[in-house]
Amino acid sequence: MIRKIKSLLILSLLIFLLSCSTKSPMGAFRGIDIGLDPRTIGMQIDDGLMQKNLVARISLIEKKYFLDIQVEVLDGRIFLTGKADEPEEKLKLTKMAWETKGVRTALNAIEIRGKNEGFRQKAGDVLLTSQLRAAIIFNKSINSRNYTLETINKKIYIFGIAYSEEERAEVIKEAEEIHNVKEVIPSIYLVDDLSRNKL
Repeated sequence: MIRKIKSLLILSLLIFLLSCSTKSPMGAFRGIDIGLDPRTIGMQIDDGLMQKNLVARISLIEKKYFLDIQVEVLDGRIFLTGKADEPEEKLKLTKMAWETKGVRTALNAIEIRGKNEGFRQKAGDVLLTSQLRAAIIFNKSINSRNYTLETINKKIYIFGIAYSEEERAEVIKEAEEIHNVKEVIPSIYLVDDLSRNKL
């Protein structure tokens, strides 16, 4: 019992310390620049709390998930990426995302880890992500700070907020133009689609 309490305290401290930085393994406040974020401060806080709640619960069931699974929350929409060893793990993580208080949708882009994956595959994925990040930064019609990018097995996942339909189309076009990309999976929401605009 004391060991569990100690582990919980250590995990809470770790999550708190990671939240002070701009980037963490589980995706805490990655990609969206708070100063340029079109969400209200209240929405940003709600999303941050949902994200930290889910990260803590995932990390408690299996420590390896802390580095293997990335969690993003945007306007109550949870987006999971990363790799799991078994299909059952993917289902369990999806269920946990849906059980998070305040969730509107849960998108699961977790892939099942292949037996022959190695350094070469991971390096190729990092290269594709870097190429897209550079293309978005240099494209003046895209607010590059509003996007989180993840590449898994040559599939690029894009998560973020676009100010217009044209910006969303431009981000997808940039991703599709990168050599060796198998598929582009966008989860890009328009500012007008945010829940505060639906009231």
